[in-house]
Amino acid sequence: MRYERKYRIEGLSPPWVAQVLRSHPASFRPLFPDRQVNNIYFDTPALDEFYQNVAGNPQRRKHRLRWYGKTAVQLPHPVFEIKIKDGELGTKESQKLPSTDWKDLRSLFQQIPALQYLPLRPVLINSYDRSYWGSADGRFRITIDWKMNFAPFSWSHPPVNTQFIDDMACVLELKYEQEYDQAAQEVFAHLPFRLTKNSKYVMGVSLVMG
Repeated sequence: MRYERKYRIEGLSPPWVAQVLRSHPASFRPLFPDRQVNNIYFDTPALDEFYQNVAGNPQRRKHRLRWYGKTAVQLPHPVFEIKIKDGELGTKESQKLPSTDWKDLRSLFQQIPALQYLPLRPVLINSYDRSYWGSADGRFRITIDWKMNFAPFSWSHPPVNTQFIDDMACVLELKYEQEYDQAAQEVFAHLPFRLTKNSKYVMGVSLVMG
């Protein structure tokens, strides 16, 4: 279980946010090259996972399919993830899946046990660019997400043929194991942003339904 502290940052560019990290006393530095993250989120027909998140239910789950890269129709090495929240702590379970393309998604979903016994259906797709940072002591990791966009899921319209809704904010996420929570206070003190609650899934559903 680990903490994931989020900051929604509006009106500032990703390079400006990156410069804040470079000057941080914890000596954050990029871990590897930026990449595009893509997700398909699942929920019940009544959107139970969405409403549990909005209500602040301390124990909840989120189901998604994730892959990386700028391909709009192909899904290289996708991973099905179940994010598990217990209060402020979280973890996730992952299932690696074979590469596929959009027209074969139904076959891919049949390989995912959770989708066979839970009343889940794909409801949202989104993508964003992400950079990865780590502190000099290795205890803290930060991701910066930008160019976030969202669209309702459609079997017949892969992302290349979909009209997305953009979110111009950046999201900074600080991640660390629970044993480092006290030390994290010093990291918080040198981040000039306000800690917020931010769920890309909630934001995306709110945008496409609104």
